[in-house]
Amino acid sequence: MKTLKTTLLTFAIILFSIFNSNSANAQEKPQLTDPEIASVAVTANQIDVDYAAIAIKKSSNKDIINFAKTMQTDHLAVIGMATKLAEKLHVTPKSNAVTQSLLDGAKKMKSDLNSKSGKAFNKAYIDNEVAYHKSVIQAVETILIPQTKNSELKDLLIKVLPSLKVHLEHALMVQKNFK
Repeated sequence: MKTLKTTLLTFAIILFSIFNSNSANAQEKPQLTDPEIASVAVTANQIDVDYAAIAIKKSSNKDIINFAKTMQTDHLAVIGMATKLAEKLHVTPKSNAVTQSLLDGAKKMKSDLNSKSGKAFNKAYIDNEVAYHKSVIQAVETILIPQTKNSELKDLLIKVLPSLKVHLEHALMVQKNFK
């Protein structure tokens, strides 16, 4: 239960940061440029690749390992597409408060995951994947897509969104085994 609370708290902080960074008014969303959006997108995908690497290394559960391998493959593919697009558009992803918030949350979560083993690890990993995908989907739908100016970058975000939702459904199915 402590792990779930930690996971939810971490993602509540991330979401709070996303919606409040660069904002004097708590009701405003951060205003991001396309290079900043590219940074957020690449960072969010890399974080999930990193979580998957931990799971592949630490878990012996077939469902967890298969899920983690899917996350690694799919998110690396998105990073590849984003990198190609950035090169084509001559855009350099620009770090920002949202990117830094994601990295800070990931650092804490990686430490938490690395401190666990066995069933406790498996549960912590899959609970995190559910929470992480929910947060990323919300950010893509409510911040990244609406604020993206470049049509090709926006199209990439729109193209990736259904995969994120499939990942969430997959994570929820795996999570049922760890209740």
